[in-house]
Amino acid sequence: MAAPLHRTLAAELRRRIRSGAIGIGESLPSEAQLCREFAASRGPVRQALAALRDEGLIGGGQGKRPVVLDAVPAQPFESFQSFTRRAELTGHVPGQRLQEIALRRPEPAVAAALQLDDDTPAVQLLRLRLLDGRPAMLERMTYVESVGRALLDADLDAGSIYALLTSHGVDLHAARHTFDAVAADATDSALLEVPVGSPLLRERRLTSDSSGRPLEWSDDRYRSDVATVTVTNTRSSRAPVTRL
Repeated sequence: MAAPLHRTLAAELRRRIRSGAIGIGESLPSEAQLCREFAASRGPVRQALAALRDEGLIGGGQGKRPVVLDAVPAQPFESFQSFTRRAELTGHVPGQRLQEIALRRPEPAVAAALQLDDDTPAVQLLRLRLLDGRPAMLERMTYVESVGRALLDADLDAGSIYALLTSHGVDLHAARHTFDAVAADATDSALLEVPVGSPLLRERRLTSDSSGRPLEWSDDRYRSDVATVTVTNTRSSRAPVTRL
């Protein structure tokens, strides 16, 4: 089934922005020009532009031509746990290569995060994630045994683990994300194709069910040329709390 026209149009405009064909600070073609180029009515064109505005890629409105603000789309929070979903939302083709999976005792820090006894086994895996066929991120994931056993016989090169687990009824309710920078170790270097010591963006994630029981601990390391983090603050009646 063909994708809706507004999604095709948005994907093409994202590609032009990401490639630099339309640079930051430059104006997009007018709605009339886009309608002619894509043989579209104003409805799909406006839907596509609205999607790019929501992602923070473009600004402007009220009769003004949209201007490119950024080349990296922001992702909605609900897509944050799924690399596959984030890639699709930003116009990339996701991929994955499982490197290893095993049932074993995790290291003490991971066991503590998952509230496991030191001798309790967990399912651990190492998986390389790809964007458009290029190495982008390396996942080191640990699941409590009751959740992770579903992964031992699954084809983990087929797509999203998040989608697989939710299809099995796993209650992935909440996650705490911590970001920092680390130097690539030998494993990172070999799989991400960067020199040892290169800076990587690391996301550590602890995912819990709706009762607060930890289910997953993940250490995800991104190449610095394919990932950024953007935080948007909004004033409200209650002051936000930030913990470092």
